Formats: sequence, structure tokens, C-alpha cells
Amino acid sequence: MSQQETIKNDALIQSVNDLENDAVRLIQYVLNHISGSDIVIASSYSAEDVVLIDLFSQQFPGITVLAIDTGRLPEETYQIAETINNRMNITLKWLFPAKEDVESLLQQQGNFGFKKNLEARHNCCGVRKVKVLRKGLEGYKAWATGQRREQSVTRSALKTAERETHFAPDLKINPLATWTQKQIWDHIKERGLPVHALYSGGYTSIGCAPCTRPITPGDHERAGRWWWEDPENKECGLHQSPHMGGTQ
Repeated sequence: MSQQETIKNDALIQSVNDLENDAVRLIQYVLNHISGSDIVIASSYSAEDVVLIDLFSQQFPGITVLAIDTGRLPEETYQIAETINNRMNITLKWLFPAKEDVESLLQQQGNFGFKKNLEARHNCCGVRKVKVLRKGLEGYKAWATGQRREQSVTRSALKTAERETHFAPDLKINPLATWTQKQIWDHIKERGLPVHALYSGGYTSIGCAPCTRPITPGDHERAGRWWWEDPENKECGLHQSPHMGGTQ
């Protein structure tokens, strides 16, 4: 990236963060400065991602949505992906890990080796998610996520626009950073949006089938993700966190 582009992005980041309490204006501002064809949404089809896709597609019909097929997704994820793709004006692109990478991972760790320790779990996420997304983001100028500060300790300092040092493009937009869980579900209800079927079964976060389970009353909303790990480690590597000491 040239020095001029860096300065331009720094100014955009500051302006976007100033709009953190108005997701619609924030998205409009971004689209006024970066072509919608140069922006992608990274989606796991969580409730947040459905809201994000809805907001972006209203402003830029045909927005590209990247979905990673890790090889271990629950069936309900494919169902909601197809529903969203048929209902909203988007361009859906499925991303897949390289066959040889998955084969090597399984030979080294087995099917459930990721539960052995944090390093093994990061290896699995690295092969099935991080490496895949890194390749999928090539050629774009910015990417957007449905992350929220309220979701976990690893996201409590999240900004609506930030630099990601381990991905290119390094410009990441998080329009829903300040939203509460109630705001997400109010928007879904107001707009009549479809949601992932697992939410009706007690799930409050969406991920790979072996790494995600329903929560019990009183649990934090991401308690069902990697439940055998400490809260400060509950990221897959797609996002940086100051609580995790940087890139994971």
C-alpha cells in the first residue's frame, strides 16, 4: 500500500469511528469512499451477519458475501446461507480449505485433536478458516464483519473501523460494534429477516459443529464456543484482540 493510500485509510478510519453510533450512516460513508465492489462481508450467518448483510445490501445491491465452508459446519448453516442468498441481493462466494491442508491436519491431530490444547485448536482454525479467508480477501480494499463489543471480553475494545495487520486488505469495518444483542434481534424482527435455525435450539453463537453448543440460562452469549477454553482465548484467528496479545 502506498503512503497516500495509508493516509487516506487513516482518515477514513477516524471518520468511521466518529459515526460508531449510526450504522446506516457509517455504511453510507464507507460506500461513498470505497466502491461497494471493493468491499466484502465475511459471514458465518450469525444473527449479526444477517443484519450486516441486510444493511449493506440496501445500500449496495449485489454486495459480495464470503462464507467459509470449513468442512465441519452444521447443516443449518447451509440452509440459512441458501435462504439469504435467494432472498437478498448479494453475491455469495463460498471459500474452502485446501484438500491437502485438511489431510495434513487430520493426519497430525486426528478429527478431534483441536480439543487437546490451545495450539492444536489454533492449528485447526488456521487451516480451516484463517488461511482460507486470507486468500479469499485478495483483491479487495476493505472487509466488513458483524462483530460486537458486547459479545465477549476479546471484543470489548472493538472499533467500528480498524487495521488488521495479518490480513490484506488491512482495512476492516465493524458497523455493529456498539450494538446490543437486543438491537440485533429488534432489527431482525422489524425487517422480518430469516435467522439461523440453531438459535431456536438455545445457540447464541454460530460456528463449526464440534466447537459450538447451546448455552444455559445465565451464560454469556459466546459461552457455547470452545467451552473448554478460557474466555480470553475464544477467537479463531480471523480477528485480532488486545486481550489475546495480538494476532491468533
